[in-house]
Amino acid sequence: MEDDFKFETLAVRSGIHRSQFNEHSEALYLTSSFVFDSAEQAAARFKGEEPGNIYARFTNPTVTAFQERLAALEGAEACVATASGMSAILACAMGLLSSGDHIVSSRSIFGSTVQLFGNILARFGIETTFVSASDSSEWERACKPSTRLFFVETPSNPLVELSDISALAAVAGKAGAKLAVDNCFCTPAIQKPLELGADIVIHSATKYLDGQGRVLGGAVLGSAELMEGVRNFLRTAGPTMSAFNAWIFLKGMETLKVRMDAQSRAALEIAQWLESRGVRVYYPGLPSHPQHELAMMQQKSGGAILSFEVEGGREAAWKIVNSTRMISITANLGDTKTTITHPATTTHGRISPEAREAAGIREGLLRIAVGLESVEDIKRDLSRGLGG
Repeated sequence: MEDDFKFETLAVRSGIHRSQFNEHSEALYLTSSFVFDSAEQAAARFKGEEPGNIYARFTNPTVTAFQERLAALEGAEACVATASGMSAILACAMGLLSSGDHIVSSRSIFGSTVQLFGNILARFGIETTFVSASDSSEWERACKPSTRLFFVETPSNPLVELSDISALAAVAGKAGAKLAVDNCFCTPAIQKPLELGADIVIHSATKYLDGQGRVLGGAVLGSAELMEGVRNFLRTAGPTMSAFNAWIFLKGMETLKVRMDAQSRAALEIAQWLESRGVRVYYPGLPSHPQHELAMMQQKSGGAILSFEVEGGREAAWKIVNSTRMISITANLGDTKTTITHPATTTHGRISPEAREAAGIREGLLRIAVGLESVEDIKRDLSRGLGG
């Protein structure tokens, strides 16, 4: 599409390639393979001499439409769609790294990502050093001659800690490494890491890109050259996004901005309300957040996720969770329905107590992903466990 279209237009119109039937809504291609006109065409497609679809493990028109739309929203040259957010991180690592390479990662990341880096990739000779999300000097000190990748979530899960993307991009460039930013919490509606100097953007499309908790998917975005390695890994190993899921994501992205705007406004109101009750709140949209100024520089809003900590540890936190009648008790996020979870026993339950403590994930911490219900109803539901 034309470069001067605004975000909202790209979210609705980009990535559309109509078939001979000239359909208005994006077509859903449910097929495992594609038929060739001749043996010569088949050979040319497999050699990469002729563009076109071959096999749904790595080519499908609906998935291509998703890739093109998300690339347009992020301002990326290329996008590789995957089966889930975790498979996107795996595809990024396996497509770009080799045994003996070194990752520097924020320690404030999703528990499964900690497991992937610290346990699984380590078994194949890829070492990871975990550092502070916010102290760029730690990243610089952690670099080695073998450092090839910086990885960060910003805002982080679950404490919504921020990293200065531009500062980390400078450190990564000096070290000869690529900076990958997990943009799941913000989406391109709020933050565009590539514009801030990142080399790679990673998504769990399962979250806000869908927006209604229906299907799983992930994506890796960056330059065409970088994504070639990721694409080759996906073609061979097959952590593939299904055509149906891609179609769902296409429809979800049409409302991405209006949802993120509304959910972010609601999250700010709830964060202010919790703070007024004397609760310790972690939300970058609040002036009390230590990185509020950075958030307002690299994000368009504080986002739709907040965490808060209560006295009394697990017992007090679980009381709040169990007192809710409307909010969904689930570890998923990015939904139109508000969700609540206890990170220490769910999303970060598989990492060691020492690692949780180092990341600031204590037993009294709760994470809320704010949905589209009435803000007053969300407050009322939380009040039951907070003491009225």
